[in-house]
Amino acid sequence: MLRQNMSLDSVISPQLEAQSIKELERILSVKDFQAKLVGANGEKITIPEPIYQVLLQVVHAMASGKAISIIPQQQELTTQQAAEFLNVSRPYLIKLLEQGEIPHIKVGSHRRVRFDDVMNYKQQRDVKRDQLLTELTQMSQEAGFYE
Repeated sequence: MLRQNMSLDSVISPQLEAQSIKELERILSVKDFQAKLVGANGEKITIPEPIYQVLLQVVHAMASGKAISIIPQQQELTTQQAAEFLNVSRPYLIKLLEQGEIPHIKVGSHRRVRFDDVMNYKQQRDVKRDQLLTELTQMSQEAGFYE
């Protein structure tokens, strides 16, 4: 039975399953391959391409030892969850919300942010950081710090 778990818990593959995951990664990576799912009653169904692509990405990440979290784009997060996702303190996140950097809504006295808004902020922050690092490297090279 499919479990509707809306928490932000990550899934990490136990070492005991590493070989099975590597084998699954190898099988899913075969080109021109139509993956099928076999149910408990033996019924087979072809996995639709969008789901297959997500499965392939998940298996590849797990085979590399990375943790996986699947979060619906429209999922509302608490400020604590959003802060943890961005790897910032909750007070700093609140400051970002109050400055209008990330849209939010209030549910009673609690703030909520949508996951896709948090992702948009993160992507913009990452682009800005990369631009600043490039500029800093360029300035350092011009000043003769790199040879």
